[in-house]
Amino acid sequence: QVQLVESGGGLVQAGDSLRVSCAASGRTFSSYVIGWFRQAPGKEREFVAATDGSAGITYYAGSVKGRFTISRDNAKNTAYLQMNSLKPEDTAVYYCAASRSRISTMSSRYDYWGQGTQVTVSS
Repeated sequence: QVQLVESGGGLVQAGDSLRVSCAASGRTFSSYVIGWFRQAPGKEREFVAATDGSAGITYYAGSVKGRFTISRDNAKNTAYLQMNSLKPEDTAVYYCAASRSRISTMSSRYDYWGQGTQVTVSS
């Protein structure tokens, strides 16, 4: 089992950058696929990005590709989402999630979830 804790959210202006982090407990962090999802008020949770354990495979949603970068440091049991050129439509609660399955954009494939961190982008 793994526990996830997000941090680093906040209020920024459009065009700014922000990095959110996901700290994981447990000794098998490198074996999990890590995904980032987000949920804006009144909207369904949506996929943002995912990375596998060690092969360096990454997936991105079209809306963030080229602006966001997912990474992980297995030695620190931490994953990151670097967000550049932020837009007001990026405003949401951002969640990290861990999966024991293959890398996927589907939230149902993820077994463990953090509590989320709020990212607000003002125009």
